Formats: sequence, structure tokens, C-alpha cells
Amino acid sequence: MDTETFSSVLEEAGLSPYESKVYATLLEVGTASATEVADESGVPGPRIYDVLRSLADRGYVETYEQDTLQARAHDPSGVLSDLRERASQFEAAAEEIETRWEQPELKHNNVSIVKRLETVIDRTRQFIENATHQVYLSASLEEIDELSDTLKSAHERGVAVHLSVHTEHGGEPPGADNFKGICREARYRRLPAPFVALVDREKTCFFHHPDAVDQYGVLVDDRTHSYVFHWYVLAALWEHCETIYSELSDDLPAEYVDIRQLVADIGPLIEDGVSLAVSIEGYETETGQPVSYTGTVTKTERATSGADGTNPSLVAGQATLYVETDNAELSVGGWGAIIEDIEATRVILEDADSPIDLGRTN
Repeated sequence: MDTETFSSVLEEAGLSPYESKVYATLLEVGTASATEVADESGVPGPRIYDVLRSLADRGYVETYEQDTLQARAHDPSGVLSDLRERASQFEAAAEEIETRWEQPELKHNNVSIVKRLETVIDRTRQFIENATHQVYLSASLEEIDELSDTLKSAHERGVAVHLSVHTEHGGEPPGADNFKGICREARYRRLPAPFVALVDREKTCFFHHPDAVDQYGVLVDDRTHSYVFHWYVLAALWEHCETIYSELSDDLPAEYVDIRQLVADIGPLIEDGVSLAVSIEGYETETGQPVSYTGTVTKTERATSGADGTNPSLVAGQATLYVETDNAELSVGGWGAIIEDIEATRVILEDADSPIDLGRTN
């Protein structure tokens, strides 16, 4: 670094132009008289004494009398510490600028475009930390490992975590041990896929696969947009994929966060006359107020994709559960419910009056 540039940097660190020139000069020449320093630095003679006193007060130089005023650079350890602290603050400020630029605050009904996968993963971590109901996550095994502590905490507090893991084309499915304690179910997709996180039906984080032509991320805090991503995840990244880990069983009580899967599982049982007791958590569709009910299932209703009723989860049509409570019969729908009385976030199948097979085990 040349002397002129060095002096400019010292000015950025808080020295005046004269102080930076004098200090740079003393570092080069060692001990010198005030007159010599003025001549070498180009600082006017009448100002040199004030400049040296100021530098001495700040610990940059030391002065002493020997016929004339002499000056030399002070032990630079204090100066170095100060400069490095300032450099650290500048670096932190640069990172904060980047973070605030890449990670804008999401407000209600807001969609933001970002440039870095790291930003999307960081925001996903924040969303999952605050999750209360459910998480669907499509990611590589490395990305899941990066979020594993957050996923584990969510899983332990009762959030229904579903993972869709993908590898490069031709890769082998990861072992079940990778998912113990962090999710209820993991499925494997044998083709590359984007990073997608759906949290509590409102928040979505998306980033293109690294090999895709487009490289950007989307952060969503909006139910409508998240609902569109929900169907993409079910159709492309979940329904057809191979189950490689599951904590689900046929034992009661059995919890559901997907009304369509519940209706598909119990519809035949209701038709056979089995009496099923359920508890429901959700929201009134008219008021948006949180509610909870217990009752007995009276019937189910669903749209299907074919005469045989296959793949009910892939049909964006009606899926309704009818429940007799102490006061009335309620209609219960899932995410995006409009015509039903309740939009359910969680349904627990509590009991049955005869042995049942839900078909949920591997």
C-alpha cells in the first residue's frame, strides 16, 4: 500500500488529514524532531506541535524534549487493536447490509424475491422455529442436515413434519436413520427437485434446484400463494414418492393434519358402519376464530380423480368430514375450506367401536 493510500485509510479510521500524514511519516523515519516531521510530512510548521500533541493524546505517538521537541511512533499494539475492531465493525456492517437487502422483512400478504439459497434456508429456519401445526419440506439430505436441529425441536413440540428428500438422478435413497427424531414421515424422490418449505399453511420458502436455468428464491407470507405451492408439493414432490421413514401407525389415537388423507382412510370404515370418535382443532370459516370440538363422524364426502376413487389427495376438490357434536352436526374441511363450517388444522381419531386398519404403516 503506498503512503497516500495508507494515509487515506487512516483518515477513514478517524485521523485528520494532518494526523494521518504525520503518523505515516513517523512510522517510516522513526524518531525525528518536530521540524523534521513537518518537513517530511508536508504539514505546516505552525501546526505540527498541535498535531503531535493530538496524536500523543490518542496513543499513536510519544513526544519528549531533547533540545527540541522529539517524536516517535508509539508501540502500535493499541492502534492495531483499534483498527482491527473497526475493521470487524465494517465487516459486520457489510454483512448486515447484505442480510437486510437479501432478506427483506415479510409483511402480511407479501411475496419477496431473493438471490441466495442461504437466505431462503435462514428464513425457513425462522419459520419452522415458530411453527405450530405442520411443515412440508422438500430438500436435499445436506439441506435437511443443516436444518436438523430446528426440525427436531419442531417435531418434539408436536408439529407434523413431513420431509421429501431428493438426490441427483440415479442416486440411492438415504437410510431411515437420517430422519429419526426429526419428522413423522420422509419420502424419497429419485430426481432433483427445488428447495420448498411450507409452514403452517401461510409461509413458503422456495429456491430453484442448482442446475435450473433460473436461480432465485421466493419468500411468501400469504395463505393464497402458499396454497398454490401446497398443491405443487403434493403433486410433484410428495404423493408419488417412495416412503423411506414413517412414525405413523394404525394404533389409536391417530393424528391427521391432512383432511384429504383422513377422509381417504376412514371413508370405507364409515361406509361399513364403524363408529369413529374424533377431536378437531381449527378455525371457523366465517369468523376465523380458533375452535376445538369432539364428536362422532357421521359421514365423509370427497371428490375423486376416477371411478375407482384413486389418488384422492391429488384432487383439488371437496373433501369433507361430517361430525356430530353435543350441539350440532358440523362440516369439517381442510386447507382452503370455504363451504364447510370448520377449517381443520388437526384431527385426532380418538377411538373406534371395532378394530380398524388405517393402512398407515409401511
